[in-house]
Amino acid sequence: MTEDAGQPRKSIGARRNPASADAIRDAAEAILCEAGYAGFSIEAVARRARAGKPTIYRWWPSKAALLLEVYHRQKGDVFDPDSGSLEEDVFLFLRSLFRLWRETPAGNTFKSILAEAQTDTAAAEAVKAYRADRLVHTSRIIERARARGEVRDDVDPLLAADLIASFAWSHLLVDALADDIDLFRKAARHLCGSWAPQ
Repeated sequence: MTEDAGQPRKSIGARRNPASADAIRDAAEAILCEAGYAGFSIEAVARRARAGKPTIYRWWPSKAALLLEVYHRQKGDVFDPDSGSLEEDVFLFLRSLFRLWRETPAGNTFKSILAEAQTDTAAAEAVKAYRADRLVHTSRIIERARARGEVRDDVDPLLAADLIASFAWSHLLVDALADDIDLFRKAARHLCGSWAPQ
């Protein structure tokens, strides 16, 4: 039996109903694309997905948690370069990340998440957890380079990853996402040069 278009979707408790969860994600992504962060709310998502607000909050404890899931969906697999050269890997990573943010809705979605984190404690905690996870991911580039002898033993891979992320996030926040190959090369050269053995 098919669900009537005007009827609310049925929740199955704490466990996510796949059809309802997909409808909520679809609604959240559509609202972000159509109305931007200013027009995004759990109420709007609930109306569009024909889901109850309590269901949404049970599955996503905060607005930021839902936004982060939409972001993950938009960005897909993160490019993890392994060219055999640290400077080339940092260049490729920055260029691919800027392209993702510039050419897909993911950049605006992530800016919305960061905006939410400025005034909401739950959002700030979600961003903090996401940041920690991404730094671990990016630090693998540094760890591989250290194993090849390109990075000094005293360089902290997580801190090095944080410097790469800081460069990227600051450009995202001011919408400076042009495909500036010279800038990416220069940033990679400056960063990697400071980590190289003397």
